[in-house]
Amino acid sequence: MNVPDELRYSQEHEWARIVDGVRVRIGITDFAQDALGDVVYVDLPAAGSSVSAAEAVGELESTKSVSEMYAPVSGTVVAVNEALADNPQLLNDDPYGEGWLIEIEAADPAEFDALLDASAYRSLTEG
Repeated sequence: MNVPDELRYSQEHEWARIVDGVRVRIGITDFAQDALGDVVYVDLPAAGSSVSAAEAVGELESTKSVSEMYAPVSGTVVAVNEALADNPQLLNDDPYGEGWLIEIEAADPAEFDALLDASAYRSLTEG
């Protein structure tokens, strides 16, 4: 299982990366995409939406099930990966790159710091 050391992780299997100051890019982990199976549809919040940490903000539909996606930090959605509308398989093929989901302008940077580091996330998924 791929768990990049430079990312932060939620207990709900989202990853987070600071891309510009308080802007945080969000996606699902390799563990999550593997558990989901082939993703066939993605429902994401619109740019401009306010989100709260640990709140369900979207849905990921796979051949196995429908799963909610949670915001790891609070703030405003400033970007949505539009490529997923036509190619949801990007979540399976490249979960840490082209398969990112949304970007949030974080209201409280301390929420990012409170997320799991790679070692803690590995312990969560291996335990």
